[in-house]
Parts: sequence; C-alpha cells; structure tokens
Amino acid sequence: MDKMNRGIITALSSIGVAQALKIYTHKRISGKWDIKQIATTGGMPSSHSAGVSALAAYIAANRGSRHTETALAAIFGVIVMYDAQGIRRHTGEIAQLVNDLEDKFADLSGEFPSFEFVAREKELKELLGHQPLEVLGGAVLGGVLGFLSAKYEDR
Repeated sequence: MDKMNRGIITALSSIGVAQALKIYTHKRISGKWDIKQIATTGGMPSSHSAGVSALAAYIAANRGSRHTETALAAIFGVIVMYDAQGIRRHTGEIAQLVNDLEDKFADLSGEFPSFEFVAREKELKELLGHQPLEVLGGAVLGGVLGFLSAKYEDR
C-alpha cells in the first residue's frame, strides 16, 4: 500500500496543532479555559497560516527553493495569509457593526411601540479573520513544523 502524501499530512497536522494551541492562547488572554476554541476561526495562532506555511516549508526542504512546487506553495500561502488577515478580518469587523446596529434598533423599538422590529435569533459571527500577529504566529509555527517534518522523514 502506498504511503500517504507526507506534505498533506504535515499541513493538516500543523492546522490541528494551531487549532489546539488556540485553547491555550485563549486561556492566556481571557483567563478561562474554553475547549470550543479548537473549532473556532480567528485567534492565535492562525491555522490557515500554519497549514500553508508548513506545506511550503516541507516542499522547500525536500525540493529546494528554486523548484516550481515550492513557488506554487509559497505564492498560494501568501494569498491565503493575506486573505486571513485582510478581507476575512474586515468581514468580522463589519459583522460586529451590524450586530451593534441591531442591538440599537432593538433598544429603539422598545421606546416606539409602533416601530416593528424583529430581531434575528442568532447574531452574525464576528471572529472571522486574524490580526497580523496571529498570521505571523501561524506562519512561524507552520514553517517550523514543515521543516521538521521534512528533516525527519523516512526516506
């Protein structure tokens, strides 16, 4: 039976490690343990960054920095990391503003009975993206794990 693709295993493992670390970093920030952090988006470190950095580092360590596969992994990784700290983070900030606006409408509707306002049952998810430091943390974690995976690979 063929061995599973080591690059995929490395990237997925890095994502898992990053997600697990979110429990610890959440505890450090909030003072509370929250196992649900393992399944959240956003937070420290970025699992998106860890996964793509691990894959790029693994490929670079095996193929060299001049190989086309390394270039592909690196460029797609940069795009993913840019998206994680840019567009997705801004989407989360907009969701927070919409949730705040809805709360204000709910308060206002109490003062004006003729104003009919029906609140949504569930607020928009606000923690969607990452701060630049969270992306950097994931990238460093993934880079180290990717390099170690390549270094200790059975050949």
